[in-house]
Amino acid sequence: MNSFVLEIWDDEAEKCTFYTVRKEGAKNSETDKFFKKYIVIPELKKSTQVLLSFVLDSIGDDHGAIDLLFNRFENEVVGLPNQGKANLGEVTFFYPGFPLRLYALRVNNRSDLVVLFNGGVKSASTTQASKDLNLKWREACQFARRIEEALQDREISIDLKNRKIRANDSEEIIL
Repeated sequence: MNSFVLEIWDDEAEKCTFYTVRKEGAKNSETDKFFKKYIVIPELKKSTQVLLSFVLDSIGDDHGAIDLLFNRFENEVVGLPNQGKANLGEVTFFYPGFPLRLYALRVNNRSDLVVLFNGGVKSASTTQASKDLNLKWREACQFARRIEEALQDREISIDLKNRKIRANDSEEIIL
């Protein structure tokens, strides 16, 4: 895998800071590529908006990256939105037959730090059988492994007070 930049995607939410990855030399992050690609497809526009709201509002502002919303485990990453019914107070999160998956990593299983990757259309019964999605899932798993390795090797660390990930030797996080 080529190197990539780990950068803040959104840090204005109440409960969670979102990071993303940008491949070396790429103009857009993987998460931006996902939303830009699917928001313009008429039959996926509403689903894309629902997923964006789920991420920014439900996870970012209302609940954080809690187990109930991060329950679609796919090896090193989690597929969003959540699987099955998730009842939180008076709100039920239920997305049967949802056509999109966005891959994410809860950093150290924390509810306040999430790395968002790319994703795609779930066109078959499994991720592996979904042609477009399979590649994005495999890439997300590679990114997640590299991030977890960097945390373990102390190349990067978590700033608990400020809900941030820091490089130990520079401002920019290049992995």
